[in-house]
Parts: sequence; C-alpha cells; structure tokens
Amino acid sequence: MIAFRTHAIARRLFIALTFVGSLNAYAAISLNTTRVLFDGSNKEANVIVRNSNSDILVQSWIESNTPGDSGELPFAVTPPLAKMQANGQQLLRVLYAGGKGTMPTDKESVLWLNVQEVPQQTDSENALQLAVRQRIKVFFRPVGLPGSAAQAPAELQWSMENEGDAQILKVVNPSAFNVSMPNIELGPVGEARRISSAAMIGPGETMTFPAKSHPADTRLGFSVINDYGGSEAYQAQLTGTTAAHASFVPRVKQ
Repeated sequence: MIAFRTHAIARRLFIALTFVGSLNAYAAISLNTTRVLFDGSNKEANVIVRNSNSDILVQSWIESNTPGDSGELPFAVTPPLAKMQANGQQLLRVLYAGGKGTMPTDKESVLWLNVQEVPQQTDSENALQLAVRQRIKVFFRPVGLPGSAAQAPAELQWSMENEGDAQILKVVNPSAFNVSMPNIELGPVGEARRISSAAMIGPGETMTFPAKSHPADTRLGFSVINDYGGSEAYQAQLTGTTAAHASFVPRVKQ
C-alpha cells in the first residue's frame, strides 16, 4: 500500500513537472507591439512575431470585438499559418479589403489580432501540450476623423450622479476614438480608492461605475494607454452632476 501511494505521488509530481516544462517549452513567441494602429489610408499594417525556442507553427487570425459576432470581417492576416525556425522571426501582414460600408467611417473601430503557437507533437505520453495564444487589439482609424486619439482623454465628460439610492461615476466619450483606461480612482492623492480597472470606452459611449461612499465633490484620477503602449495620467476635480474634463498630469522627473 505504501509503495502504491509512493508511486502515485511520484507520478503526479512527474506530470506537474512536465506541465511546467511544457509551459516553458511552448511559450516561445512574442510580438513587437502591444497594439496595432491601422491607418485607414493604408491597405495593411505589419506585426513581427519572434520565436525564442525550437521550430514551431504559428497560426494568426482577426476577430471581432463584439462578443458572439461571427460575421465575416473585411480583414485578413497573411500568412495565416507559418512555420518558424528556432530563434527566427515572421512578418505578419494585416490586410484590409475595404469596400463601401464594411467598416464605420465616422469613428475608430476595435478588432482583435490572435497569434497562436501550435505545439509540435511529442513522444512522451505524460507531456501536456498547450496552444499558447497572444491577443492584441487592432485600432482601425478611418481617414478624416475629427480630433485625435491624443486629445480624446481630455474630451471625456465626467460627473457624479445618483442612481436610485446609489451614487455612480458617469463618463461620456464624445470623441471618435476609443480610450483605454487601466485604472480609475476617486479621492485625494494618497487616499484614493480604485473603482475600476481595465475599462475601454468607445466613441459616443456612456459608462457608469459604482462610486460607493465618495462625496459628490471629489478628485478623479485615471490612467490611459496611449498609441505607443505607454501609460499617461489624468485628473479632474468633480463637482456633482456638473460635467468635468480631466487634465494631463506630466510625469515628475526623478
């Protein structure tokens, strides 16, 4: 009985170690960017995939940002399937077919680029193979949009409002661009409390967040991911239901 238990424990340990080893072995790909900015005046945008491990297959495709949307999109990725050598790299071309009415022309749209590493077959019966996938946003910007993505965070309209017995923070995006906010907080510097993380508000959208016990007149702080993948800070002083605009907070040089 003791020998059987020892064998069972050793087997589970071997499988666990194989899982870790497989994860390290197959997580080989990396991308040269965290987002793709697709200028509508161009027909394509490029992404570089790097392989830091052994020979692999890489599969790539575009999908909608709308949950459950399986409709055909006017985009393609070439090559959709590529064999990459160890320590090599592959250029992916995201192509836009265009055509009237295929994508909105009055606002920025968001899609997803998926890049998946297809694991090679293994002779080990206990090895756990993982298909590691990386997923980044593609921002498609039609020609002639008013304003700019850099101005969009300052154009957001923030206010504190009552919704029944609860208090909420409301934000309206009047711009034609998406604004990605990894952090939103309320309260004085040093005492602020996070009320949301990983929020993205689209063109013309309105979003609300529970404000809990914060007073109607309070400081708002939030961060924004810019076109280059960097983080920028903004803040505003809220005064109840009066719409307020946030100002950019420059980084303090060390």
